[in-house]
Amino acid sequence: MTDVLTDDQKTALRERVRELMPQVRADLEALTRIPSVSLDAFDQAHVEASAEATAALLRAEGLAVEIVREGGRPAVIGHRPGPPGSRTVMLYAHHDVQPPGDESLWESAPFEPTERDGRLYGRGAADDKAGIMAHVAALRAHGDDLPVGVTIFVEGEEEIGSDSLPTILERHGEKLRADAIVLADSGNWDIGEPALTTTLRGMIRAVITVSTLDHGVHSGMFGGAVPDALMVLVRLLAALHDDEGSVAVPGLKEGVASDLDYDEERLRRESGLLDGVHPIGSGSLLTRMWTKPSLTTIGIDAPTIATSSNTLVPTAAAKVSMRIAPDEHDLDAFERLREHVLAHVPWGARVEVELDERGLGFAADADGPVYDQARAAFEDAWGVAPVDIGVGGSIPFVAAFAEQFPEAAILVTGVEDPDARAHGANESLHLGEFETVCLAEALLLARLGALPA
Repeated sequence: MTDVLTDDQKTALRERVRELMPQVRADLEALTRIPSVSLDAFDQAHVEASAEATAALLRAEGLAVEIVREGGRPAVIGHRPGPPGSRTVMLYAHHDVQPPGDESLWESAPFEPTERDGRLYGRGAADDKAGIMAHVAALRAHGDDLPVGVTIFVEGEEEIGSDSLPTILERHGEKLRADAIVLADSGNWDIGEPALTTTLRGMIRAVITVSTLDHGVHSGMFGGAVPDALMVLVRLLAALHDDEGSVAVPGLKEGVASDLDYDEERLRRESGLLDGVHPIGSGSLLTRMWTKPSLTTIGIDAPTIATSSNTLVPTAAAKVSMRIAPDEHDLDAFERLREHVLAHVPWGARVEVELDERGLGFAADADGPVYDQARAAFEDAWGVAPVDIGVGGSIPFVAAFAEQFPEAAILVTGVEDPDARAHGANESLHLGEFETVCLAEALLLARLGALPA
């Protein structure tokens, strides 16, 4: 393949991005200081402030910008045309963030960005305000000579499920239509090793509710003859996995992950798995995490130890999160889960399984000129070729974009690395990698602009 960029062009962009990074970082820190948690329990004035700050950054780069609200949190859409006849690229990120959680677990204040050992710590510093600033940096790198048309879409409720995204796509879809879509909400394989995310698992969240009594009764008087709801719930949750720890729900799809070097030592290091605790499941570790289903109990409604009494619990409930193969239909998976739970109900207990949330997975057909140029841009930036990876977590909006824009090449990229701890305490961004991400995106825009029409 003939290279569409000269060495001089690549060098000029590299030098320009390096010059820009102090201001890019300053703008990222300003965004990170805004506690734009989109959950209802938090002050939504901060989400509004984050949208306004994002809009101001885009306007400063010459984009025509609007803030849209379609029943949910504010999203920002900006557009700047390219040269006549050029391609259009849509760049996605989100400006809302996860709650900080227990702030005592943070080594520095979650909304006061702090550098330690070459990493910038703060909630949203990686997920996904760095995604916003990678897009802005790529625009700044090209200045007045933008080689393609660019639309930037920054969502405001990704962390709470993107409920208004279908309406935004329905009412504003033509503004977002593009030849290529870059969704900057994933990560790379490792420090110094870039990646394109080509598969994402889908997801189901369900609530299992068990009832055995119409009121609580004395456990000494009736225990041994009357089942309590919590013991039934525990048995049902245990039935979700086999002895290896694989999901026991029959009929679910499975795939095979990329053949990359990922051993148990790396799994233990990245996950924090305690000494003596064994991995679960079967197949390669990456297949278990990327393309096979998983089931996790993420919450239980039951008496706490501190408030418990000698009572048979009449009702108990659990919320489970199931990740499904990239090509599994979410409603099919829920029905199989529901049937499996109901088939294992002991002692005639009353059990309901209700759908709480769902999202489709994604599998990219990662071939064609746009993907070729993306891989070349990554290799230019990092000095090594990228690998194709899967992600075990779910990003349902990716499937929504794929459905809405079937002709567009969808590139799932990101700024995170295995130590980013997105959603956890001490979330951070590797500053050296961030500069390389910004360069890679600037190179990608240049390459797409240089492709023959």
